[in-house]
Amino acid sequence: MEHNTSYKFLDRIDSPEDLRKLPMEDLPEVCRELREMIIDELSRNPGHFGSSLGAIELTVALHYTFSTPYDRIVWDVGHQAYAHKILTGRRDKFCTNRKLNGLAPFPTPSESQYDTFTCGHASNSISAALGMAVSANLKKEAGRHIVAVIGDGSMSGGLAFEGLNNASATPNNLLIILNDNNMAIDRSVGGMKQYLLNLHTSEGYNRFRNAMSKQMAKWGLLTDERKNAIIRFNNSLKSLLMQQQNIFEGMNIRYFGPIDGHDTTSLIKVLNEIKDMNGPKLLHIHTVKGKGYKPAEECATEWHAPGKFDKTTGERIKQSTEGIPPLFQEVFGNTLLELAKSNDKIVGVTPAMPTGCSMNIMMKEIPERVFDVGIAEGHAVTFSAGMAKEGLIPFCNIYSTFMQRAYDNVIHDVAIQKLNVIMCLDRAGLVGEDGATHHGIFDIAYMRIIPNLTIAAPMDEHELRKLMFTAQKPDMGPFVIRYPRGRGFITDWKCQFEEIPIGKGRILKEGNDLAVITLGPVGHRARKAIEKAEQEKNISIAHYDLRFVKPLDTEMLNGIAKKFKKIITIEDGILAGGAGSAIIEFMSDNGFDDVKIKRIGINDRFVQHGTVDELYKICGLDEYSIYETIMLFSK
Repeated sequence: MEHNTSYKFLDRIDSPEDLRKLPMEDLPEVCRELREMIIDELSRNPGHFGSSLGAIELTVALHYTFSTPYDRIVWDVGHQAYAHKILTGRRDKFCTNRKLNGLAPFPTPSESQYDTFTCGHASNSISAALGMAVSANLKKEAGRHIVAVIGDGSMSGGLAFEGLNNASATPNNLLIILNDNNMAIDRSVGGMKQYLLNLHTSEGYNRFRNAMSKQMAKWGLLTDERKNAIIRFNNSLKSLLMQQQNIFEGMNIRYFGPIDGHDTTSLIKVLNEIKDMNGPKLLHIHTVKGKGYKPAEECATEWHAPGKFDKTTGERIKQSTEGIPPLFQEVFGNTLLELAKSNDKIVGVTPAMPTGCSMNIMMKEIPERVFDVGIAEGHAVTFSAGMAKEGLIPFCNIYSTFMQRAYDNVIHDVAIQKLNVIMCLDRAGLVGEDGATHHGIFDIAYMRIIPNLTIAAPMDEHELRKLMFTAQKPDMGPFVIRYPRGRGFITDWKCQFEEIPIGKGRILKEGNDLAVITLGPVGHRARKAIEKAEQEKNISIAHYDLRFVKPLDTEMLNGIAKKFKKIITIEDGILAGGAGSAIIEFMSDNGFDDVKIKRIGINDRFVQHGTVDELYKICGLDEYSIYETIMLFSK
């Protein structure tokens, strides 16, 4: 055991089967111990805190009621799955959560048979679980239960509604559990939020309806056709009598709740009552994000992933920021507000991440011009396109990994119409402990093949400000700015605004023997590697900042190709189709076949979780690896 405390029950639970051997009256103590362990561990080893505390009773109830892993539990996102990890044989390894070669940050089937589906991105649980439920039907596995657990924030995503729509029209026995805590990371927004807050359903009505359906089935009166007709009639009658409409029952999905998601006994009782009912059904539970830890209950957004903290006092342990560069996110947020004050056409759009991307800075001062659209990336892009069509200038900030979900919208709704939507790809590159589902390493490759886009990557905070200023100038068209998670490089970051010529790179250092071309902040690591190589070898190395991967600076590249026979390209993205590929294509298309090019970037693979520095080293993007490549390639 690697945790500090001995637990009466947890120390004896190595699998859900052990949990199911306990009498029900012991489960509240199991929940208390889980809460204590998660608080203790995350105070020292940061992770997703509030979500997991809020889902402890639900997790215990699910594993107690269902025969996992034969029965399938499909988590949405996985922020809330720490108790699930602890109960499914990973208790003693929980201290390695999110660490290099340790437990994965989110449920992943490669780690445990209890992790039924990869769930790093929101809103996919209903679709995935429906696929499993239909498979169970087709394979005649009548006793296998499939459960999708989805939060109210994830329910705002379009994929969730697509799954609901299909579930209502496809034979299945899927159980959907809607974990409603009125939160995603920031507070949930939109009509679905308000709908869930107002939704109430009669438990007596549900018991009566269930008894009548069973009796009619015994009498042979409940054929599938009659059942659907009765459901539609009952739903209409219920809506009339209760003066409200239930969106789920309107889709022929049985609705139960809302019930207290922190009452383990009641949860188990209800789950046992409904789990064997035929047809799709939804159980709506109310939970509190951060439940059981007062600071997290009072400020759920800050305690989504709070970093290290004193578990006794609740004081978050923060390093002093005096005299060190700001986060790129802070520079973005403050610059956006500054630009918006001077240009009343500028609006901000974010899919549920105003705090994470620092758009909350503008939201605080000009709330009517900032729009949090919920976890709905595709909608965020098309919504921005609609505003751009009418003359506004939207800064649509979406994490690089989540922009993948809006790819069709970028092409059809922005690029084809050449609309001036400024797509800011936060968390570009390797993001660290959130792992493969969150690294922003594909955006260069998937964006640069789209016509009409301008794609830029600032090397530092000054460049970010200048690019944002440039992008909001008239007639710029679709503009992509990618930048990393974490701190920048310049303490005095608030430079004067200056328009950057589109498609123009810059030379950072002259040289004669070898050219190094970098894109984005990785140029700082390259600069140090170049200095080291020149000190240890009699070689003169030129360093260029590509700045724009589209359009390329053809004048600069022509000059480089004519002067150098060896070129190294460096980028913090996937090599296939990336900036280095673009440069190779240029050289081939323009007859520079004698130029040798060595590309440094991320090979054809998904990168695991770990600290950013650890991952840069693994991928050969750290200062020493770049130095070694320069030394070998320059021979």
